[in-house]
Amino acid sequence: MTPRRVAILSHGRPEQAASALAELRATAQRLGAVLVFDADEATKHGVVAADGVVVTDEPPTDIDLCVVLGGDGTILKALRRYVFTGVPVFAVNFGEVGFLATVERDQCTAGFESALRGESEVLALPAIGVEGVDPGTYAINDVAVHRKVGERVAQLAYGLGGETVASVRCDGLVVASPAGSTGYNLANGGPVMAWGVEGLVVSFIAPHSLTARPLVVAPNDVVTVDNRSPSPVEVTVDGRPAGELAPGGSIAVRFVRDAARLAQTPGASFYRRLHEKFGRLSI
Repeated sequence: MTPRRVAILSHGRPEQAASALAELRATAQRLGAVLVFDADEATKHGVVAADGVVVTDEPPTDIDLCVVLGGDGTILKALRRYVFTGVPVFAVNFGEVGFLATVERDQCTAGFESALRGESEVLALPAIGVEGVDPGTYAINDVAVHRKVGERVAQLAYGLGGETVASVRCDGLVVASPAGSTGYNLANGGPVMAWGVEGLVVSFIAPHSLTARPLVVAPNDVVTVDNRSPSPVEVTVDGRPAGELAPGGSIAVRFVRDAARLAQTPGASFYRRLHEKFGRLSI
């Protein structure tokens, strides 16, 4: 389907994305698409309502595509915003790694043309549902439980099917989706899970143990995380604060299929993306 209403979401440095936004506006005008800015985005870029440009008070929902100009954090924000709506997210990388980005900034001209003609391939991404924090909280990449800055090492445990799998003194614990397995989990020594694999991976942050190992969890199993520390620990969702876990408190984390939509250039693959983003780091 050719997108007719296109939402814009950008990072906090609008001057970096100015030329790309101008290119997007020109492409949209040529192809007859309407760009939709919420009030924050309109103010950020100095945009006012005009022919082919709509400004709304709240983030728009009646759209066919969301174009992101930013890094992975902004892309994740867009994917969470449009979770379960079927709206695909097309992203131009203005960050560092940009693992979730569709194209790099020097490819945006051709990328916008393809996206607004409806030629992108759309990949369904899973999410992580979280119970025990704000209702309706979903992560695209990961959920982390970790000690507060300046606090002592935490004692965290996780279990499956009513059985405790591990209880470890550590700085924290991460539950990642396949899309998020190349982030915090990878830094913890956890395995990379190819997109399309179903399940979650659990890894510890700086475990005070020689036996703590990452574990890949089956997609229908619910992971419970318990705080066995004498003080509260923090919970983050895709790197954003989501609350605290009191001593003795717990959260439940589950795999959720087909939650978000990520636009890709035709012929793109996870393995090519992995090589382009991390292959350059090989020795």
